[in-house]
Amino acid sequence: QGRKMTVGHHKHCEQCHSVHCQVPVQISVSCIIIKCRKNCGATFHMCKQEEHQLLCPNEMVPCINVNYGCPLTMLRHRLAKHLEVCPASVVCCSQEWNRWPVSETDLTFYKNVSQSPETKVNLDVALALRDQELLFRSIKMKNIFPELMLEDPALQDASAAVNNPTEEATCSLDCVEFTENGCTRMEERELSQEDRDTLAKSRDMDGIQNYSSWEKIFNKEMEGCKQTVKNQNKREEKGKRLSKEFNIGEYNMYLVHNGAMLINFGQLAACTPREKDFVYGKLEPIEVQTVRTFNVPTSYRAKQSYLKDPSQKVKTSASVDTADLGVSVEDLPKCDEVSATLLLSLEKELKGHLISESVGRDGLYVDIGTQTYNFASAPFERDASLADVIADKPHGLHIHVEAECVTRRHNRISSAFSYMCGHFFRRDECRSHFRNVHSDIQASLSGWFQQRCPLAYLGCAFTKTRFHPAGHQATIKYCQDVSAFVLQPEVPSLLCEGGKTSSSQRNGAHNLDPLSSLPLEILQYIAAYLDSFTLSQLSQASRLMREVCVALLQERGMVSLKWEKKTYSHGGSSWKCRKKVWEFSTLFSSVDKWSFSNTPSMSDHLKTCSFYEREEHTEPVALACLEEVGFEPWTSVFLRVD
Repeated sequence: QGRKMTVGHHKHCEQCHSVHCQVPVQISVSCIIIKCRKNCGATFHMCKQEEHQLLCPNEMVPCINVNYGCPLTMLRHRLAKHLEVCPASVVCCSQEWNRWPVSETDLTFYKNVSQSPETKVNLDVALALRDQELLFRSIKMKNIFPELMLEDPALQDASAAVNNPTEEATCSLDCVEFTENGCTRMEERELSQEDRDTLAKSRDMDGIQNYSSWEKIFNKEMEGCKQTVKNQNKREEKGKRLSKEFNIGEYNMYLVHNGAMLINFGQLAACTPREKDFVYGKLEPIEVQTVRTFNVPTSYRAKQSYLKDPSQKVKTSASVDTADLGVSVEDLPKCDEVSATLLLSLEKELKGHLISESVGRDGLYVDIGTQTYNFASAPFERDASLADVIADKPHGLHIHVEAECVTRRHNRISSAFSYMCGHFFRRDECRSHFRNVHSDIQASLSGWFQQRCPLAYLGCAFTKTRFHPAGHQATIKYCQDVSAFVLQPEVPSLLCEGGKTSSSQRNGAHNLDPLSSLPLEILQYIAAYLDSFTLSQLSQASRLMREVCVALLQERGMVSLKWEKKTYSHGGSSWKCRKKVWEFSTLFSSVDKWSFSNTPSMSDHLKTCSFYEREEHTEPVALACLEEVGFEPWTSVFLRVD
């Protein structure tokens, strides 16, 4: 009752839901009963046919992700099932882990690993190098060494135009100098008219230029004041005062924008003089005293210390600058950019502040911390990252190969040492990726899936992969091009030799390999058995293979929107969808079971390991407790250790 009738519905049909309605058909009152044309089984009045099309399960509708790039249309009752394999239903893997810088005690191992020719074969080292590249690109030098950055000429000129007038013109501040026992007031000096005239007639070009810039601003303000006086006179003639037009808020806003200029030219006092301050003028400074309210517990026992002879005390001296060392700056050793930057970033990560950061103890004293760094590549560019600084230098491995799980106690938002997988997959591929890559491989790299030489702490870089997919001759590799783990099958050498043809044969066959000579239908049938990563690589082999893979994009690929920022002439900006990008993910074939690889054991490697130095003992060694059983040591029983 009281509900408005839907447009196009009759008065009776609006409230009628009976399948066996017997109301006679009347114009503008009711209509006939019909069945759905899509054979969904629904029965309704004819005037409700358009409304039923919005609910009919047999109606052809586009995917709900049509705005995100999915071009498919289907029956409405198949939408839920389609979302599991929708190419526009893309998921980003959010698996995270931490990786910390290398300590000085492990430099031998990481130096040998970086120089080893098998660096790219080792799974943990390859993944660590990927994380290190992301780390170097994320660390901005201006956040670590702001004092070693190149100054922007535009900002330098702007700061000079603002700061120089303040330095040359005497400010009428009521300055106070703090001491240990209180404060001492300094004399107040204002800029007189004679001083202003002298400053205006000065031949100092910098002073004249700075004075002229402020004079222009002041003249504009004076013109505004003159116009205000004229308006005030007119209003006074009409019996209206100016004070009624301006409130205290407008006056404060005027002081915010123009207070600095008025102070510089002596038109306004920055601080209320003490003799005019009726609130705080009679107060005297009070010495700051520290009151300790902590009671030492009765169970506490101070550590006993011994007083030494004061005459035997070693004389010490503190150096406050590198000049006190008697060594020129050119002769000082150069610091390593990577080690110093990672050290400061780690200090900020763990302790919340940089090394030698200034810290305020109380309201009067500040502990100033200084740390001098001498880099060969300093000063740095304004937007330079650590990767830009060491772009022309050989790269080593400076972070641990062992990863650490991210816990709730770690602040991941501001952490420079937290990494995320960040790969995109279709919704039906995400489960297989997480199980094989993160659970089976990455979580077991340290000793289980991949085994290192026991003498790795001495510098041995040997490693072996202990597992391979069950039932398949393939190995796990790390592809640097896509920064992901991939499954590389072991191809027999006979097939590799059969694919090689002479240059004359290739030129005669238009550079076609034996696989490309097959019909297109057979190629598409073969490509349907390949995983997503193999399809992405196959699509880059030739134009023919690209056409073969394009036919599988809607079934096996994923689509995303490419956005770009558009800036308008009035200064505003907005993001526009430029195009739709179709691609294959980096997922390899799902592995349900792993088997041990048929590779030599680690003991075989130790027989030839250059870091395995044997210590042979040929001298006899007496067994323990021989005298208790009646044996004479050194004569009866000997133990020989080889």
